Amino acid sequence: MDAHTKRRLPEAEVKGLVHRALGRRAVAARELEAGTFAALWRVRLDDASEVVLKLSPPGDARLLTYERDIIRTEALFYPLAERTGVPQPRLLHACLDGPVPHLIMTAVEGIPWPEAADRLTEEETRRLRSTLGEHVAALHRVKGTEFGYPHLPRMRAATWKEAFLAMVDGLLADAVRFDADLPWPAGEIARAVRAAAGALDEVTEPALIHFDLWPGNILLDLDRRPPRIAALIDHERAFWGDPLADFVSLDVYGRAEHDPDLLRGYRQAGGRVELTGSALARLALYRTYLYLIMIIEEKPRGFDDADRHDRVVKALLEQLIR
Repeated sequence: MDAHTKRRLPEAEVKGLVHRALGRRAVAARELEAGTFAALWRVRLDDASEVVLKLSPPGDARLLTYERDIIRTEALFYPLAERTGVPQPRLLHACLDGPVPHLIMTAVEGIPWPEAADRLTEEETRRLRSTLGEHVAALHRVKGTEFGYPHLPRMRAATWKEAFLAMVDGLLADAVRFDADLPWPAGEIARAVRAAAGALDEVTEPALIHFDLWPGNILLDLDRRPPRIAALIDHERAFWGDPLADFVSLDVYGRAEHDPDLLRGYRQAGGRVELTGSALARLALYRTYLYLIMIIEEKPRGFDDADRHDRVVKALLEQLIR
């Protein structure tokens, strides 16, 4: 995947970008293996502090429509989330135009949750899930003025239904463009989504949705006892929408809305989850959207994982025929 979307720069150019942005000399830089979309570099400065440089994909990368200029959304997300107190890197610099759009953030010491899972007790895991619920609720308290992707006028609207349907239409157009291996024709999927879209009318206030809160984007600090969440990262796929949508990315193949520990923290922090018939219909739509992304991105990313594809297709069909 990263071979198709990551921008490749020599180390000297990376150091130059950081020096010009921060006014400090970069003494060392190494590209990180982490990340599956944008190139990441960890850079040590002449005062021994370290930062992370995130490079937008090159202009000729084969991206889905919603991924174009997605760095603009991440740059917007940082200051919004900072006001909530949710742990995250601090944005130091954003260059959104020019030949190499990029962000520079403070480096956070932490271990991705999947790498740390075997070192956690059951009680520590439950406590961390509750804390995660608190952080998600804090993000959802941030409200916008319209729905959809901040960086894409064609995928923004005054109502959630209009914005969401535009987001789905953009994805399905990508499916045709990349000849994606969908289980149903794109037109049939569009009709199925529209048939269930009336449930979206209940969402009247745009909330800040991360939509990429899988465990790999949650860094843990295991040096403290009990362990804590060090940072939520990779905010680029955020949008303004229904808080329920984040429960989909919190457990891609599962049902995070039934996780008692996550829900406890979410509700204690003021979040509301009522699993009415309408809510369940909306969750099915959001899972449909996520699974469509996962299938449609396979061709442009060069994925060749039959087991993954089959699992996602099965999950998608479960939503479409419910």
